Amino acid sequence: MIAIIDYGVGNLFSLRSSLSMIGAQAVVSGDADVIRAADRILLPGVGAFGDARGKLAENGLDALICELAAGGRPLLGICLGMQMLFDKSYEYGEHEGLGLIPGEVTAMAERIPKGLKIPHIGWNALDMKKAHPLMKYTKDGDCVYFVHSYSAVGCEKNTLATAEYGVDVTAAVARGNVMGCQFHPEKSGRVGLDILRAFCEV
Repeated sequence: MIAIIDYGVGNLFSLRSSLSMIGAQAVVSGDADVIRAADRILLPGVGAFGDARGKLAENGLDALICELAAGGRPLLGICLGMQMLFDKSYEYGEHEGLGLIPGEVTAMAERIPKGLKIPHIGWNALDMKKAHPLMKYTKDGDCVYFVHSYSAVGCEKNTLATAEYGVDVTAAVARGNVMGCQFHPEKSGRVGLDILRAFCEV
């Protein structure tokens, strides 16, 4: 069973629908006991880093996520959920992340060429950097759907794939059992479903 963490932020039910399409059992919950009983954990997220990080901390879900990840539980962060896996973010100030993957989250506007729109919204091809079970059904050039204004840097050692938006943008990462997708697999058609299927098999 997969627990989709409900902390008031994220595309919870579209994620559950996508998992249902591939035959996976999932529950949307913010209850620590339910999350602890799950075989795998999904951390979704949309919006501002500081607000989302604060909501996680309100019910001690941040500590629970770190505890379960340290114990080897497969964890997948999506979009803002992936960004929270890193050490810190500089979105509207400086905010501490969960510290599960080394790296920082910074504004894309500071790095991309002038003329490219922020937020970065739309389909982009993946440039695969290394093999990992999360991406076993995914190949170079597969397209996925992004919606974001900030992205991770300084995480090259754990980067599975990038996408080009004026510069190389971190698209997927993994450090052991902790994984993340900057894009939305639940909005990425067959490619996204294949990534969720691979996560269910990790």
